[in-house]
Amino acid sequence: MTTAEQPIIQLKNVTFSDGDLTIINDITGSFPEGRITTLVGPSGAGKTTLFRLLNRLISPDTGEIVIKGKRIEEYNPIELRRKVGLALQSATMINGTVFKNLSLPLTLQGEELPEEEANELLEDVALGKDFLHRNIKDLSGGQKQKVSIARTLVNKPKVLLLDEITSSLDRVSQQDIEELIQKINQKYGTTIIWITHNLEQALSIGDYTWVMMAGELIESGESNLLNEPKDERVKRFVRGDME
Repeated sequence: MTTAEQPIIQLKNVTFSDGDLTIINDITGSFPEGRITTLVGPSGAGKTTLFRLLNRLISPDTGEIVIKGKRIEEYNPIELRRKVGLALQSATMINGTVFKNLSLPLTLQGEELPEEEANELLEDVALGKDFLHRNIKDLSGGQKQKVSIARTLVNKPKVLLLDEITSSLDRVSQQDIEELIQKINQKYGTTIIWITHNLEQALSIGDYTWVMMAGELIESGESNLLNEPKDERVKRFVRGDME
């Protein structure tokens, strides 16, 4: 991150353990506002656990997480999850129409989603208005993932956490989602933090990249660091010598 860019999220000496197992180990770093940061690393590096911390599904044992200058525990959980949206690989849907799925975040808050706004969300994710009343079961995997992302946008989050959202998609659908995320980033200035196992994707999509291993932040900076990593462990990872 260059000195001219402001961090939207900062972590200071963050540690999280599950019993005797340390999953996040003394991480200090930041994510620049309005940019796309990709997270890479071998399985078990702690990437998804980091997301759970950023969304306050769990709390750190030690250390501090600051979002927009405010400590994470000072946010009401509902307020926080409106600011920090989360989209998962599975794109879990409820039975019924696309509109019912898009409405879910507001339904849970006792509110209603206007159809006009739902149609705008579908346009944002490159799905036409004719999708609104389709049964979710009739959609392809890529279309469901687009609906999942649109649903995450209902609360107009400042930060969007994406956890391996293209890993189960074919190449064409993957490219569609990549273009969609870049469009959302540019149109709304949404900060994107994207976990991916695809190093080419991390390099092409990310402005910045974090490389995590064994719960630690090993290297971070502009995404081209993946072309010339400094740390020997990262060099081995990029070469494919580890998972």
